[in-house]
Amino acid sequence: MPPQPHHDTPRHIVPPEATPPSAAAPAASVNTAAERAALAQGTEESAQHSLEQSASTGAVHSDTSLSPFAPLSVPVFRMLWLTWVAANTCMWMNDVAAAWLMTTLTTSPVLVALVQSASTLPVFLLGLPSGALADILDRRRYFMATQFWVAAVAVVLAFAIVSGGMTAPLLLALTFANGIGLAMRWPVFAAIVPELVSRPQLPAALALNGVAMNASRIVGPLLAGAIIASAGSAWVFVLNAVLSVLSGLVIMRWKREHVPSPLGRERLPSAMRVGVQFVRQSPRMRAVLWRISVFFLHATALMALLPLVAKGLEGGGAGTFTLLLASMGAGAIVAALFLPRLRQAMPRDALVLRGTLVQAAATGVMAWAPNVYVAVPAMVLAGMAWITTANTLSVSAQLALPNWVRARGMSIYQMSIMGATAAGAALWGQVASLTDVQTSLGLAAVSGGIVMAVVQRLVADRAIEEDLSPSSAFKAPTAPTPPEAGRVVVTIEYFIHPARATEFRAVMQESRRSRLRQGALHWQLMHDISNPTRYVERIEDESWTEHLRRFDRVTASDVALRERKLAFHTGDAPPKVTRWTVER
Repeated sequence: MPPQPHHDTPRHIVPPEATPPSAAAPAASVNTAAERAALAQGTEESAQHSLEQSASTGAVHSDTSLSPFAPLSVPVFRMLWLTWVAANTCMWMNDVAAAWLMTTLTTSPVLVALVQSASTLPVFLLGLPSGALADILDRRRYFMATQFWVAAVAVVLAFAIVSGGMTAPLLLALTFANGIGLAMRWPVFAAIVPELVSRPQLPAALALNGVAMNASRIVGPLLAGAIIASAGSAWVFVLNAVLSVLSGLVIMRWKREHVPSPLGRERLPSAMRVGVQFVRQSPRMRAVLWRISVFFLHATALMALLPLVAKGLEGGGAGTFTLLLASMGAGAIVAALFLPRLRQAMPRDALVLRGTLVQAAATGVMAWAPNVYVAVPAMVLAGMAWITTANTLSVSAQLALPNWVRARGMSIYQMSIMGATAAGAALWGQVASLTDVQTSLGLAAVSGGIVMAVVQRLVADRAIEEDLSPSSAFKAPTAPTPPEAGRVVVTIEYFIHPARATEFRAVMQESRRSRLRQGALHWQLMHDISNPTRYVERIEDESWTEHLRRFDRVTASDVALRERKLAFHTGDAPPKVTRWTVER
């Protein structure tokens, strides 16, 4: 094998004592480009080590446990999970109270329906920005701030009701503001969970999150209904404010050490671009997004049309609707207890397909259920299939994301769910209006299983599981005069034997995905016409700082990829690396 260079090492390196200034990095604590590069390289590793220590606290004897309750043995996870239960209970209480309050302010069906839109629209609109912020800010403080935001909105809602100043437009605006808090909260909590538990316990931890959501779906509306009946809607918002403040104070007790990057914070537009780029260049994430979108596009038909199904049952009414919702939540909770065994018994795609088929069967039964004695067991099965499929795909998404981009990736995952849910509700509602509820549910059931099988065949996840742990094998470069502005272009020159050119090109496509996932703007592979053995890899970065940031995102998988590329190089010297700045 030819000599192996440091990754992307320039031909001329300044000595360590050189002190060129960098406009992008903070100068107060880091005085040289070399120090900045070294600190930046160590940041992710230090953070990962800290997170592993935090996750292992109180869980020394349960790391290998597959019990669905094993994550609760970790004190920090238990504390934040209870906070998550309270936050979701507040969410359901708020939705019920706002919807009921709107019926007392207006008789317009449109305004009543807009309450749900105002609550969920921010999750779709702000999912990616909130994920980017959760990746570039201190996650503990960010999570805490979302709780205080929700509490402040609840206080304003209660004051407006008590003072007699509540109107329909104001209620919609405040509901939207509350939705902003929900939109900002979900990605950061999704990114926090893998920090709190060991990797074997991650599926169980995510299942417990599903239990929290479904339990709060039952408790929240019941609690809100009791308060509204006995004391009035204002007191629901008062309780929400109190619980949200208490949750924020609990989060303050979490002793998480935030390790800021010596390169400074990423700019929000750049952070969002990199998040989208990572997901686009990750075969595993693309496969997960296809599957979760197809599942929710069809499964949401049952939830969207459930009020009409409940009304059409023998003796059906509001109580029947509540019973069906509770049955679905109970099914989800029961299924969470068996998920560890199911994951051991079958591979991911088989579990997703079978979960989809069970969901489709439950939807088909609900389409023609004559009474609650048939409908309740079907809803229990629907809840079991729902959490099994969603949890399986959520675990796959978490494992496909390194820590530095986790919140952004999970926010895109959540946006896919929200978008598929909205599209599915509109689609199957329209089908029901053109035909009838039974036909719409029947079509959703049949097409759901068929489309999922087709997607699994066409969008197969054939990628091997990558080791996304941070690596310090690639040393960040220094320069005599770091460029203050302008894009940076890196060229790497390889000499490849013509007989191995096809294999080399295939490996370089993996290099393309790797560079773009790290944040590069563009990538090209150029072939010298006059010398068929000469290839030049060209990578373009947004700036010198963003170029250095890529070295802080290197994983063990990237290191293995470099070894594979170097195995093709036939030159006596290592591949020549040159860095350029693009003059304006």
